Amino acid sequence: MDPELIELAGRVFDLARTGDASALGAYLDVGVPVNLTNDRGDSLLMLAAYHGHLDAVTVLLDHDADPNRANDKGQTPAAGAVFKGEDDILRALLDAGADPDAGTPSARDSATMFGKTELLELFG
Repeated sequence: MDPELIELAGRVFDLARTGDASALGAYLDVGVPVNLTNDRGDSLLMLAAYHGHLDAVTVLLDHDADPNRANDKGQTPAAGAVFKGEDDILRALLDAGADPDAGTPSARDSATMFGKTELLELFG
């Protein structure tokens, strides 16, 4: 694989991880695939959600990122948001169509497991 392409992908994953929504949006605007995944199957959305970056999550969702895309372990961004206590990110994911029952464990299972029963109301 082209080393420059690998370097570019690494930069884009770092932007999602660090929450640089503006730069991330610029890369998406010029054609970087919004559902790009790393070697563990983590999407840009998963990384932004897991690391608590609501603005980056919003940019990704505005570019039609798949809120239900699970990583190689079966984890979804919504379950990651529950695990990390990122309630605002969880709401944004649900508003974008995230399925609270997708993944292993699902966001619903995670909320139950961690005693976050107030989140169960969000799932309908």
